[in-house]
Amino acid sequence: MQAFDVTAVRREFPTLGTSVHGRPLVYLDNAATSQKPRAVISRLERYYAEENANVHRGVHVLSERATVAYESARSVVARFLGLDDPKGCVFVRGATEGINLVADSWGRSHLRPGDEILLTHLEHHANIVPWQLAAERTGAKVVVAPVTSRGEVDLAAFKGLLSARTRLVAFAHVSNALGTVNPAAEMTQLAKAAGATVLIDGCQAAAHFNVDVPSLGCDFYVFSGHKTFGPTGIGVLWGRAELLDAMPPYQSGGDMIRKVDFDGTTFREAPERFEAGTPHIAGVIGLAEALAFFMPIRASAHAHEQVLLSAATERLRAVKGLTVVGEASDKVAVLSFTMAGAHPHDIGTLLDADGIAIRTGHHCCMPLMKRLGLTGTARASFAFYNTLEEVEALGRALERVRKMTA
Repeated sequence: MQAFDVTAVRREFPTLGTSVHGRPLVYLDNAATSQKPRAVISRLERYYAEENANVHRGVHVLSERATVAYESARSVVARFLGLDDPKGCVFVRGATEGINLVADSWGRSHLRPGDEILLTHLEHHANIVPWQLAAERTGAKVVVAPVTSRGEVDLAAFKGLLSARTRLVAFAHVSNALGTVNPAAEMTQLAKAAGATVLIDGCQAAAHFNVDVPSLGCDFYVFSGHKTFGPTGIGVLWGRAELLDAMPPYQSGGDMIRKVDFDGTTFREAPERFEAGTPHIAGVIGLAEALAFFMPIRASAHAHEQVLLSAATERLRAVKGLTVVGEASDKVAVLSFTMAGAHPHDIGTLLDADGIAIRTGHHCCMPLMKRLGLTGTARASFAFYNTLEEVEALGRALERVRKMTA
């Protein structure tokens, strides 16, 4: 494995060189959104300065350039997910829209009264609410697999909830609140053995380690660009081509049609069927640039993050009154915690005064917080551009918070 040079990597991210409240920024809110490398920023500027035009159908040079860049990005995404064929890669506004697309389009076609949708207590609201709405529309029922006190899915209970009624299983590859890495391939295999369709929310996985969709065996996989070092407002839904082609359109308009007549309309196949109107062209191009930047360093970056996770876990446990929440045996570099006598929002505000950015609250995981008996946590989430010095800065700042709130 190539040696990881975090100092060189950090130079590629201009935001990391800025200051907050007169102190060097320590950015530990990567699970909410990641910073962007210069390559992405420059690529967006070049598109708007030199290639700005609408894609598809244009016969002039700028449109042709934009179309080539847009469609080439689909192949980059496919490679990022371990796929040979880009046909199943649909560009959406983010993972949330991707999940809603499947819940609405696939759900309308396949869910019936009495069917069950199996989720887990680890899910982000974006992988709960769309399925609740789909259940209301169709008469299906949402069933929830429990998690242990360590923040791991209870696999025995998960398996026991699978039945002939289970039509769809949806779960996070990685928990955004706790960093738990689910045994996604095993869970998918169990679900498929029960005859269920499987959707995996890959938002927190895609930015941390290699994602190989064929090995997972799922039917749908979603992730967002803004958590994967790319622009906001862009994401990807991958689906099996035979499923996507059989699904009705989620939105309608230009570019997703073959022929429109007042007597009726015929639609294109996937992925174009689900990309109505002018897409986020710059976002797609920027996402491809981000993935191209990340893929060559993905393995060494993950190893570096695991070093950070180990060091941060040890350092935070040394802070008196601090409790780490979520101690799964397999985690990405996300640390949720509480401190005796200190509200999570107060922790976040005091750390911000030291230039340290973390996230506080329920992290869009209210059912999980309820299961853990908490109203919220403070969460420090690391990326490959974070350092051991920043881990220590976090530890020292939390020691000061403890003294101020004791």
